[in-house]
Amino acid sequence: MNNLDYDKALHYMIWGQWDELLVLMVRTNDQFLSKKIESFLHACYYPASEAEMLESHESLLHYIDHAQERIETPSII
Repeated sequence: MNNLDYDKALHYMIWGQWDELLVLMVRTNDQFLSKKIESFLHACYYPASEAEMLESHESLLHYIDHAQERIETPSII
């Protein structure tokens, strides 16, 4: 996977660049990242509750952190 996608997603989340995050959601090859972004943006635009929005935010951050760890760690064969 492209580590740049995760860096971009984190940057866009921190700075509230929702339009750029939407474009990244469409262009990324990581379908799981795309779904996490979709869930987060939906929770931000149509919040059922603040807890749901915070949960989707934390879920996306957790996935980005996990994906970056997997990419940065070289596999031992």
